[in-house]
Amino acid sequence: MTDVPSRRPPGTPCWASLMAHRADRALDFYGALFDWEFVPGPRQLGSYMIAVRDGQRVAGIGEGAAEPHRPVSWTTMFASDDVDVAAELVRECGGTLGIGPLNADEEGRLAIAVDPSGAVFGIWQGGRLPGADVTGVPGTVAWSELTTRDSSLVAKFYQAVLGVETQSAQEGGADRMVVRISGEPVAGVLGVGRDLPRDRGAHWTTYFAVADTDAAAARAAELGARVLEPPCASRHGRMATVADPEGAAFALITPAEPPAEARAEGRTED
Repeated sequence: MTDVPSRRPPGTPCWASLMAHRADRALDFYGALFDWEFVPGPRQLGSYMIAVRDGQRVAGIGEGAAEPHRPVSWTTMFASDDVDVAAELVRECGGTLGIGPLNADEEGRLAIAVDPSGAVFGIWQGGRLPGADVTGVPGTVAWSELTTRDSSLVAKFYQAVLGVETQSAQEGGADRMVVRISGEPVAGVLGVGRDLPRDRGAHWTTYFAVADTDAAAARAAELGARVLEPPCASRHGRMATVADPEGAAFALITPAEPPAEARAEGRTED
């Protein structure tokens, strides 16, 4: 479990948000899958609800505009000390703004943007809600990763806008980079070249920790989800990718145990 500080360093993925077509159905699905309960969120965001697990805030679900062909997806929100400055940097660095900046009651101030590769992400200036209260335990966000054509090109955008560091991560010859803050890994960027899925384009994927990936994927299917990538082993843990009943894709992961020597030193592998 990772208890998170009240103030997040700029550039840290701090919140995951879903704007569904039918929020009531999304609440039923994710509540059953992750054992979430829900409390009302900021009034400016309409019927937005905060997902709570064991009394701790972990994510948000709302209802988007009534556009039947609007794709539904999880949005990774990055912490910022000044969302207005970050929004201007988005424009200057080749991205576009879709929403905001705007206030969300006393909880914070936000903007939704699109990076130069077409991936949607959010910027969050925390107030009473600095971000998720806990990460890395079952039913909470464990990781966020951007899938794009070329990792190095888009990494420069996030370096400029969010002030993060990026470092090449050699893994089986893959075009992969790790986003770091003060040396600590906080997110990933995977370049897939021409293998970028046409139906989704560049996108951020939210990974939710689960105790048993196989059981969670099976449960998601029972609740109406589609299994896009069946459970498989990786160096980071056992993973699967599913799409909820409205088509929002997300990943499930049972994180791998770090090597004994890493646990003894209080660190884990990237």
